[in-house]
Amino acid sequence: MRLTQFSDYAWRLLMYVADQEGQRTTIAEAAKANDISRSHLMKVAQRLGQEGFLKPSRGRKGGLVLGKPPEAITLGDVLRVTEPDFALVGCMAGDWCLFADRCNVPSTLDRALQAFLEVADRQTLACEPAVNKVVHAD
Repeated sequence: MRLTQFSDYAWRLLMYVADQEGQRTTIAEAAKANDISRSHLMKVAQRLGQEGFLKPSRGRKGGLVLGKPPEAITLGDVLRVTEPDFALVGCMAGDWCLFADRCNVPSTLDRALQAFLEVADRQTLACEPAVNKVVHAD
């Protein structure tokens, strides 16, 4: 599985804005600091604003601030709104498959995806994972 560049840019933008600690930052500043196209980052910022992760404001003193506290923004939440389709194989997206009636791959991959998102939900924008130790049963 590979995440889209859009998701990568979204997390980078949120981290950059969080680093500004309440000071407004512009898309141009964030684009330059991250070496990302300004036009790409504008699309990302618009989506994050629509979802409440960012609060944009216009004007001479405009810019971006976080729409929620950093500890309330999880990587999982961001991925759920930035990833267009988590269908890992065609049949998960509704494509026809000759073996659909007897194949367990979609349900297996769905469980794996849910486990992936559960782990991503532990990582907040505050950069400290909510659960930073993995406990293995012996």
